[in-house]
Amino acid sequence: MFDDFYGLTGRPFQLTPDPNFYFESTTHRKALSYLGYGLAQAEGFIVITGEIGSGKSTLVAHLMQKIDREQMTVGQVVTSNLDGEELVHVAAQSFGLDVEGHDKAAALGAIESFLHDEARAGRRCLLVVDESQNLSVEALEELRMLSNFQLGAHPLLQLLLLGQPEFKQVLAQHGELEQLRQRVIAAHHLEAMEPGEIEPYIKHRLECVGWQGNPDFDQRVFAELYTATGGIPRKVNQVVTRLLLLGAVEQRSRIDNAMLSSVLSEMQHDNAFPEAAPKPMEKLSPAPPPGPVKHVAYPQPAPPVRVEALLAERDAQISELQQAVVELAESVENGSGSGSDEIKHRIDALEQRLEEQERMVRHVLTMMIEWMESSQSRAAA
Repeated sequence: MFDDFYGLTGRPFQLTPDPNFYFESTTHRKALSYLGYGLAQAEGFIVITGEIGSGKSTLVAHLMQKIDREQMTVGQVVTSNLDGEELVHVAAQSFGLDVEGHDKAAALGAIESFLHDEARAGRRCLLVVDESQNLSVEALEELRMLSNFQLGAHPLLQLLLLGQPEFKQVLAQHGELEQLRQRVIAAHHLEAMEPGEIEPYIKHRLECVGWQGNPDFDQRVFAELYTATGGIPRKVNQVVTRLLLLGAVEQRSRIDNAMLSSVLSEMQHDNAFPEAAPKPMEKLSPAPPPGPVKHVAYPQPAPPVRVEALLAERDAQISELQQAVVELAESVENGSGSGSDEIKHRIDALEQRLEEQERMVRHVLTMMIEWMESSQSRAAA
């Protein structure tokens, strides 16, 4: 809805990673430098860590756009809690290898043969492993073993590991990972954006979808956004999406601090900001084999909100307020002061109720619009 209202060609603050919206903050610029250095070495491990929503996946998507696929073949794995054998199979499948029903030895043989073929064709191979904090020590050791594949003295596979802050801690402290640590040739931890980067970040993403100054932003909004989000890009996206929805509902051409306060209050009430990251792993033993697939039980949808009822109640209150104003005017014209105080009290009470009703209607409409623009099906909406 807000993209139409503001004349935008798309949704600038979607939560899914999109390299077309990549913004090079100071910490992302450093990360790209480490990635460039690491890839130039053509061996070992590169490690990028950061909080949830700090932009790791967007960074890698941006990197993938720059890679010449004629020179490098990339496999990408988003891990769950995999053990060593499962990880070998998933790694093979990421390179397009059919290893279904094969044991680990056969899957490793298929990977090695594929890497040799790529090297003879003049292509390097990179395996990107996301959510690495979920991997067991056994699985991490299997990745190290994959990095051992060579053609003569030429390494055949390089690995890029992405993870949350606890993965950095595990790599640094776990005694069984010493050999893997020795093969890390570049590492960087993505920090939050700096306070001065919030404004250019927001305007950059808006300009990517044709923004021409509508809506405008009060300068205080950017400072408050940094305080509320800590400079985490995904949190900034969440808040600004709500701000633009509110602006469209209220037909505002300028986003001010009062609107931001209203949105933050609603998000706090809705518990929209989860904890930055889960606690570090307490157990590093291999994961148990997966059990049978179970059907997911989705919660039943809540009864639809009767917006018509809220609007009807608001209209009734407006009529009552108008009648009270008429009675007060007649009392003043007749020169009678009796009853005027009571009418004034009625007016004050009605105004307060009307203001609360307006707030409720606005909140309900905003949430409905956001839900309809999310990934929910149109039929369900």
